[in-house]
This record gives sequence, structure tokens and C-alpha cells, in this order.
Amino acid sequence: MQGTGLAIRAMKPLAVAACLIGLALPARAGGPAPSCDVPLNLVRMANPLSHLAQKLAGKEPIVIVAIGSSSTAGAGASTPAANYPSRLAEELKQHFPRNPIAVINRGVNGEEIADMLKRFDTAVVAAKPDLVLWQLGTNSIIRDHSLAEHRRSIHDGIEKIRAIGADVVLIDPQFAPKVIVKPQATQAVRLIATTAKSEDVDLFRRFDVMKHWVEVDHIAVETFVAADGLHLNDWSYACMAKGLGVAIAEAAQRPVISASVNHPMP
Repeated sequence: MQGTGLAIRAMKPLAVAACLIGLALPARAGGPAPSCDVPLNLVRMANPLSHLAQKLAGKEPIVIVAIGSSSTAGAGASTPAANYPSRLAEELKQHFPRNPIAVINRGVNGEEIADMLKRFDTAVVAAKPDLVLWQLGTNSIIRDHSLAEHRRSIHDGIEKIRAIGADVVLIDPQFAPKVIVKPQATQAVRLIATTAKSEDVDLFRRFDVMKHWVEVDHIAVETFVAADGLHLNDWSYACMAKGLGVAIAEAAQRPVISASVNHPMP
């Protein structure tokens, strides 16, 4: 009976996290917002976020650094408050109201992996983060650069993060017209996934989440991609943050029982 009680208590944080996925996201202009469908089998991370879990248990302040290129900086969003790091900060404050949480946006438009690595010491390490979200790969794909050339840089970046004791989550490219038109897009997404596995770090599968919106939810691409055919918009940044928030909450509070989450947005 005692074990059953513990299991029920362990499930409660995820149940709350799952309910939050149905809260309001910003509606797109010209019509009601579609449902934000975030199946947990798509967003669930392979590894627990052990460092973050320790900070949560101690009710300590949490610092998260989001490093990446323009889709981290927020290109396509109507305001800085609508980019994914800003939206994620709000999501995590709802998941973890007892912990002060700061999400620092270190996205820079146009950067590739080697560019980001050059500023890791000042942009990432100096902030003393508990969790680093590293969005990578998109600019290499659209510029026809082989992502395989960056394997060493990805490893070096992960080692820098590990050296300060922070958890790591890689974020792969977006499923958008200017990305998927490139023959190497699928291969690059696969390479990031295999790299995350071999490095034993977590991965947020943004490409598959956005692909799911099209192929399963039947949402038109123009609903969640900006007019440039590349960047996200307010709706997709918010839905991405919802899914990432659920994934982080689940990984920081294991063991839990997972289930698919699909709630309409007002």
C-alpha cells in the first residue's frame, strides 16, 4: 500500500503538467487557433534531468540558458515576449511555482554550430545555468553545409556544459518549407538524434513535433510558419514551449506514467 501511495504522488506532477498543455495559446490572426497537440511519445526525453531535479527538490532558483540561432532569438514572433524562451519561462513557472525560474535567451540570428561554440564561455558558461537548451542545425541545412562536419563542435559544446554540472537538451531543426526542401534535412535531423544518443544527452524533437501538426493534426503549414517559409510564429513558438515545458517537467520528476495530451486551445 505504501508503494502504491508513492506511485500516485509521483504521477501528480505530470498530471498537472499534462493539464497545462490545454491552457490558452495566442490565437493567430484571421481565425481561431487550432488545437495544440503534444503527444508525450514525441516530446518525452530519453534521460531524466537530474541536476534540475535536485534544484527543484531544494526549491532553489533555476537558471536556464537557451542558445541557438534565429528561431531561439525569436525571428517570426510578433514581440520578444512571444519567442519560445519567453513562453517557456511562463510555462515552467506554472509547473514549478515554488522555484524562481529565469530563462536566458542567447539566440543570435544566422549562426551555425561553430559560431555558437565560439561564444559558449560568455553566453552559456558565465550564466552558471542548471539546464542548457541548445537549438542547432537549421542554418547548416539551408546553406547546404554538411552537419557531419560539426560533430566535434557539438561534442565540445556538450563537454563545456557538462563541466559546469548542467543538464543538456538538444533541439533539432524546424519542420518548415525552407528546411524540408533540402535533400539533407532528414539526414541532419537523424544525425542530431544519433549524436544525442551517443553523447547520452536529451533531445527535443522539434522537427517531428511540427511534422505531426501537418501529417496527423492536418494543420496548414502557413498556420505555424511565418511568411518567410522558415521561422515559427506566435502560435508555434507557444505550442513548442508548451511541449518543451511538459517534457522538462516530466524528465525532472521521474518516475511517472506517460499519456498522450491533446486539448483544444480557446
